[in-house]
Amino acid sequence: MTHQPKPVAELSEAEAKTELERLAAEIARHDEAYHGHDAPLVSDAEYDALKQRNLAIEARFPHLKLADSPSEKVGGAIAEGFGKITHKVPMLSLDNAFSDEDVRDFVHSVYRFLGQLPDNSIAFTAEPKIDGLSMSIRYEDGKLVTAATRGDGTTGENVTANVKTISEIPNQLPDGAPEVVEVRGEVYMAKQDFLALNQRMEAEGKPTYVNPRNTAAGSLRQLDAKITASRKLRFFAYAWGDMSAMPSDTQHGMIETFAAWGFPVNPLTKRLGSIKGLIDHYNEIGLARADLPYDIDGVVYKVDRLDLQARLGFRSRSPRWAIAHKFPAEKAVTKLTAIDIQVGRTGALTPVARLEPITVGGVVVTNATLHNAEEIERLGVRIHDTVEIQRAGDVIPQILRVVDSPDDAEAFEFPNICPCHLKTPVIREETAGGVEGVIRRCSGEFACPFQRKEHLKHFVSRKAFDIDGLGEKQIEFFYDDKTLPIRQPADIFTLKTRDEANGLQRLKNRDGYGDTSAQKLFDAIEARRTIALDRLIFGLGIRHVGEQTAKTLARAYGTWEALHEAALAIAGGDKAAIEEMDALDDIGPAVVEAIGRFFGEPHNIDMVERLLEQLTILEAEKPAQDSPVAGLTVVFTGSLEKMTRDEAKAMAERLGAKVAGSVSKKTDILVAGPGAGSKLTKAQGLGVRTMTEDEWFELVG
Repeated sequence: MTHQPKPVAELSEAEAKTELERLAAEIARHDEAYHGHDAPLVSDAEYDALKQRNLAIEARFPHLKLADSPSEKVGGAIAEGFGKITHKVPMLSLDNAFSDEDVRDFVHSVYRFLGQLPDNSIAFTAEPKIDGLSMSIRYEDGKLVTAATRGDGTTGENVTANVKTISEIPNQLPDGAPEVVEVRGEVYMAKQDFLALNQRMEAEGKPTYVNPRNTAAGSLRQLDAKITASRKLRFFAYAWGDMSAMPSDTQHGMIETFAAWGFPVNPLTKRLGSIKGLIDHYNEIGLARADLPYDIDGVVYKVDRLDLQARLGFRSRSPRWAIAHKFPAEKAVTKLTAIDIQVGRTGALTPVARLEPITVGGVVVTNATLHNAEEIERLGVRIHDTVEIQRAGDVIPQILRVVDSPDDAEAFEFPNICPCHLKTPVIREETAGGVEGVIRRCSGEFACPFQRKEHLKHFVSRKAFDIDGLGEKQIEFFYDDKTLPIRQPADIFTLKTRDEANGLQRLKNRDGYGDTSAQKLFDAIEARRTIALDRLIFGLGIRHVGEQTAKTLARAYGTWEALHEAALAIAGGDKAAIEEMDALDDIGPAVVEAIGRFFGEPHNIDMVERLLEQLTILEAEKPAQDSPVAGLTVVFTGSLEKMTRDEAKAMAERLGAKVAGSVSKKTDILVAGPGAGSKLTKAQGLGVRTMTEDEWFELVG
């Protein structure tokens, strides 16, 4: 991100917690776009900056690290439509180096770990980092049996049929190859093949593609392998997974083996013995980058000896024996002609600079991101200014600085009203530490047409209503359809009734549908008229209310009526209702505020009421009612010795208790382990019943 965030060293604990949550959400959004849809939203450099900031905050506040931290994740979710393949050996990602000093630190860390002095006795391989799609190809008894994408690092998409159409990948290994071989590498599209494809698409009057990487990934993920075969995809082998026997004891030797087996390997790969050699090779490849027939975004260094790789081992998501030295972004100068506002799924208003077309790294650039109002102010950018832009990763570039500002330059006034024309106010939220956020949002939620379509996609998603046959593409179709429009969730459940009144315009007569497919869709919708409470809560798409938070709310309130009453009370400022929800374990002020804001908006209330007319909502599963703690609110504090905090929470909920994270007048029991502090003091002051772990076990039997 290019706005100037508060330095990590200056963050308070509350600010750090909020920032980690924000970074996790933003990184997850970019992972989904890149890995799930082959459509990155930010440059590699911006993405790397987000990951680096997340790591720095975790290093300073290790106790705040999220259970699902981005630093523990590899790749993205599995795309719908493909079978799944579990990797025998996980496909991990690499740590990044951005400077020569980072490379020196990496090499020295290898020597330190191995207990050796940096005497140039450890060799490294250096190979171009291909900008494509990672692939693992499995052979058994010499025959290609499966091929899978990286996926989330543990499970990938089964793209075997598509990979078999790539002529550079052998279907049969030569005699003498091990019984089990997993060759890993990168599927990519050469620049000349990409240009030829775009020329063909343009001649046929079809939309052209943006860049070779996304085109290669999209081509490989076609459900029809014939389409993949029509695109000229290529492959470089550079790694391996599951192997029944190792043909070599070095990285370089394995690359030579792959070449002998008929796999393409990169000719620029070298075996080098010094830091200077690695950096010199990086600079040589960087100078030749524009003339290479394929896109690269850096150089990868790996310890050559496999026994040393084994000793060095892995961190949670990356090997200690390898690192990717990334290239800097490409820059150019052009004129800014206008600034437009785009509204995203969560209502965030993002200013986008419109530029006089300029070619940067072989791509014509016409837009650049400005992120937010603070970024515009920091840069001092005005309409008609000449600006320097930076592009990396073949996505929308960023503006670095103003080069020249003419006399007729116009200041840009950030709107206080959403451009959705509902005259909905634009709001700025505060962080948990009371700091005003930089993101401005439309408060219209479902009423805002820019947000409504994305809300609908969330509503039908797998962890919400999970309506088979009504995914993102179908939502796009029905949202824009004039005969059977779906503009809000209730419209989904009236679709069949409205269709029956359409005569010749019925869905079964439309392109892409028939009697069977239309009926299957209606049946799938009908099956979701009865829905679990937590799925309904999650499906509403309230900010900060994720899957786990929805389950916590469902368990705590039990019925929709109880939750609805509490939400409306919170929207009206009822302090008791606010305190009750805030006391729930895993629920914080941001969630309570978001729920109050959602149910304080008339458009949202109308949307919910129309939806409820179509649904039967199941009560949350009731825990045990015959235990001595059923219905009581319990808080655990201190260092529990006989159970973990998660075990304690699960036990209490199983016995019918509600677990809260803070002490209030409604707390019935406080279980205090050694080191209990302020919560114990507050409980004693309020007259709350307190007990030790042993007394808790005695109570619950």
